[in-house]
Amino acid sequence: MSYVVDFVTVSEVGLESSPVAAGLAGLRANEARYFKNKYDHVFTVSPASQVPEIIERVHRILQDERSLTIESRPLEATRFEVEGIDMSYVFYESGLSINVMYTIEDGGKRAVGFKLSDGMDVPAELESRFKFARQKSKLAGTIRGTYFVIKSVY
Repeated sequence: MSYVVDFVTVSEVGLESSPVAAGLAGLRANEARYFKNKYDHVFTVSPASQVPEIIERVHRILQDERSLTIESRPLEATRFEVEGIDMSYVFYESGLSINVMYTIEDGGKRAVGFKLSDGMDVPAELESRFKFARQKSKLAGTIRGTYFVIKSVY
């Protein structure tokens, strides 16, 4: 069942199995607030089991672009379009959030972003390959993030 993410009252619904559920819930709420404020988009997620095509797409891009395999179990995912940008998000049990931003028109921005929930360690598969910058969030505490540019067409 889909869940509309509330960024006013942060909830751990759907994320309870994560050891950093509170941090992951804050990170998810932070994303919901961003899309509501910037695009007036309501951020809605579904359990991973209900949207395998989203997870497969994100994992295929990670594998094709950087030979990356995420070890953590996906909990939730979403995919939507705002202002000509195809957005995909996967939230993992470890506290990791991965988003794929893919501008539909040729020549637009296309990137994969990684965000780490407050309280989680950098996953081993990312640790030696990326440097993470820190940012503060009222909803999510300290978020560490990084990204890479997508080179192929998907």
